[in-house]
Amino acid sequence: MRNKIKVLIVDDSALARQVLSSILGSSDEIEVVGTASDAMFAREKIKRLNPDVITLDVEMPKMDGLTFLRNIMRLRPMPVVMISSMTEEGADITLEALEIGAVDYIAKPKSDLQKGFEDYADIIVEKVVMAASSRPREYKKKKQLPRGSTNNPADVVLPKTTATSKFKLSSKIIAIGASTGGTEAIKEVLEVLPADSPAIVISQHIPAYFSKSFAERINKSTKMHVCQPTDNMIIKQGCVYISPGDRHLIVKRVGSDYICTLNDGPPVNRHKPSVDVMFRSLSQVAGANAMGILLTGMGNDGAQGLLEMNEQGAYTVCQDEGTSVVWGMPGAASKLGAVDKELPLGVISDEILLFSSR
Repeated sequence: MRNKIKVLIVDDSALARQVLSSILGSSDEIEVVGTASDAMFAREKIKRLNPDVITLDVEMPKMDGLTFLRNIMRLRPMPVVMISSMTEEGADITLEALEIGAVDYIAKPKSDLQKGFEDYADIIVEKVVMAASSRPREYKKKKQLPRGSTNNPADVVLPKTTATSKFKLSSKIIAIGASTGGTEAIKEVLEVLPADSPAIVISQHIPAYFSKSFAERINKSTKMHVCQPTDNMIIKQGCVYISPGDRHLIVKRVGSDYICTLNDGPPVNRHKPSVDVMFRSLSQVAGANAMGILLTGMGNDGAQGLLEMNEQGAYTVCQDEGTSVVWGMPGAASKLGAVDKELPLGVISDEILLFSSR
């Protein structure tokens, strides 16, 4: 029998500690070994209890969650799931936490803490279980998801067709999908690309109240122009379009132009935006002009869509297991035979440059 995952809950709210303990303790895979109201108590309990995963509140007395997270990832890297408020400020702090080394985050409800957490109990458990098998990294100082009621396929948003453009357009286009660990993986891929790189569309599993901050953060770290697209926005070379966190991003063609369309259909594979939906749209309008890239993430969203792109002549790549925080989505694509190459994260940018020069 597999040992249970030992979890330490760090939160200054007694109610949050109680509710999270109840939710996580109800899982057969998890044992809540302790709780702490601040970083000082947590530090001693980490030494004594040796937890496998920590849930860590951002706002705490004595030492804030980000400062404590930096200490953890510098001195004793381990899987940490942040508890973050659903505000613009909370989004910025959460993205910084992911940059420091947190594996994932759980959104703290604005009101009715108990009901809010309980409504997402299965997702909270899933995130903690996933975190236990992730690959934490040492922090080095540098110079929710809302869920669908069913596990829908992409067909509920964009039906599969066999009609794909057979003529070549003058421009190439790149599509990137990611989930857990993806915010930092996407940043690493984009930050070295030149300003005249092919247009890039991205579907990252992220709540709507985080996606705008995510796009703004990425825009500061790359020579390309990064934005959240509006509906029917023309896709241009040198630009990156990150889907809003509550819409599917579908690429269509009008004349010789690609355009972004935003779709408010049901979640696909429990996600909106869904990578499968975006990849399918590229398979139908771009063919061999497209490159599909599937990065780290939990689940299998994007695997089928990447296969459809590959079948229509697109060049397809996934992040390898060794550099993925979670090798769920790229692993699923690899098993389907949807991938031309499995590559370490650090060389995917080079592969984009090779593709753009062909």
